[in-house]
Amino acid sequence: MKGLSVAQSLRIPARALNNRFKNKPIVISFEVTLSCVARCKHCDTGGYKPNEKRLAPNEFRRYIDELRPAAVQLSGGEPLLREDLPDIIRSIKQGKCMPYLIVVSNAYLMNEQRYLELKEAGADRFSFSLDFPNEKHDEFRRLPGLYAHLDKLIPKLASYGNNDIAMNSAITSANLPYLRELADKTYEWGVDISYSAYSTRRTGNLELAISEEADLELLRESMEDLIQTKRKRCGILNSSSVLRGIYDFFKNGGTPNCNAGRRFLVIRPEGVMNACSMFRDKRYDNQEEMIKDFTANNKCKDCYVAIRAYSDKGLWDLSKDLVEFIRY
Repeated sequence: MKGLSVAQSLRIPARALNNRFKNKPIVISFEVTLSCVARCKHCDTGGYKPNEKRLAPNEFRRYIDELRPAAVQLSGGEPLLREDLPDIIRSIKQGKCMPYLIVVSNAYLMNEQRYLELKEAGADRFSFSLDFPNEKHDEFRRLPGLYAHLDKLIPKLASYGNNDIAMNSAITSANLPYLRELADKTYEWGVDISYSAYSTRRTGNLELAISEEADLELLRESMEDLIQTKRKRCGILNSSSVLRGIYDFFKNGGTPNCNAGRRFLVIRPEGVMNACSMFRDKRYDNQEEMIKDFTANNKCKDCYVAIRAYSDKGLWDLSKDLVEFIRY
């Protein structure tokens, strides 16, 4: 597992397996703000949210002590809008339980100084969005100049040698022809890439879904090409089973048996829990209530995002993927 000692690399998967047996979440996603500098076509947040109630940095730690996740995402919205983000990271990383911490961002507000500041605070990894390997990315994110910024910044951050950056691409009908080019571009930058699947539940935009027979065949071929590419060189984080699972998700019109609330959950800016960010009206004060009310009755099959693709796996598949991740 990149950027971690051998002891840390073993402890985090061990906690993930332990939490699976105890009905504790493997991953928590803290939405530290719902405000964002972008207005992405595939996202239901975007723009600024005035008067947003937010947890103070010292309030984050109680969720870690209570739920003891193996990994934590700091997401949004755009988490870099919070000037106190380093303090949030320090709060999460103090104490005996120190989860693997990933900052999820579009990177528009990222620079070398902020990167180093967040690393010093305890960030283990950064997940930056990349939908296209060119300026089409700006149009999709409705944020002019974003791709040029990434093209200059990401190789600089990679040059620090921390091996802690992954670009994340949500697969849509729009970027389907560019999946291999995305892998090649991130390889050129010296960083990793991870793919996930677009969900219509977030925006209701059916045009971005993949359902036509020709598009499904292109997706299948692209997934197999990425699997072969991964075997030849580093740079693609998804396991083979997850890449094929993305194809199955679009082909079958969904993936059933979601364990949102049990394997993973979301904590909103004000501290209220959601089992899933696509069910914001289902609000809970604790995980036990969430599992009884939401998880036990959840029939949704409408996403295959990365946080679900890994944490929702069966024990055998999860163990194999964790071993693959450690070796990588």
